[in-house]
Amino acid sequence: MKKILELLVCFLHPLAVILMWVNLAARRDLTGSTKVVWAIFGLIPLVPFLYVLVGGELW
Repeated sequence: MKKILELLVCFLHPLAVILMWVNLAARRDLTGSTKVVWAIFGLIPLVPFLYVLVGGELW
């Protein structure tokens, strides 16, 4: 069961990063530097999920 969950997370993280980047590109309420910071930190596995949970309004 643990291996199945690990494989699921390995599949979902890249998908979450891509979806986050698409969302960042479309947002008009964030500055360019904020978008870049979110895009870079999005490569860390937990950050895309944090981004979704806080609605992109961490700062």
